[in-house]
Amino acid sequence: MSHPMRFSMAIAALCLVLVATAGIPAAAGEASSSADEAARTDAAVIAVDDHWMKAEVNGDAMWLDAMLMPDYHSISSEGRMLDKPTLLAHAQKNRGSDDMRKKVDAWIKTHPTRKSVVMHGDVAILSFSDPATGRVRSSDIFIYMDGGWHALYSQHAKVE
Repeated sequence: MSHPMRFSMAIAALCLVLVATAGIPAAAGEASSSADEAARTDAAVIAVDDHWMKAEVNGDAMWLDAMLMPDYHSISSEGRMLDKPTLLAHAQKNRGSDDMRKKVDAWIKTHPTRKSVVMHGDVAILSFSDPATGRVRSSDIFIYMDGGWHALYSQHAKVE
């Protein structure tokens, strides 16, 4: 949940969460978060992404550390880089607080998002787009290894 509207490092963490949003209306045929995250399917990639958002909101840094590849990077719509250690630190700050959950829920209400997956072998690209315009807000690249999907890279765009 991983990202589209970053203006500072504090906002960067929120955006990663927003992209990886569980509770966003899914397009027809997309998975719920009850899918087997270890499967090599579109549904599994979406389920891992949903889990990612929940882990950031709840401060589950252990799960995030295992899911994010060591060299994970996210690039904001302003071109700023966020690395794995920074993302983990932001997530840890959310533990025991519902402040991030409230921000995410408010953002979700005003930003409906469609998720789509393109998969080729052990690589999956999960894109988040505005259902009204089709414009892509962000994309996450996952690699399948060691029996599961792991995030390698995220890229975000300004979509008006």
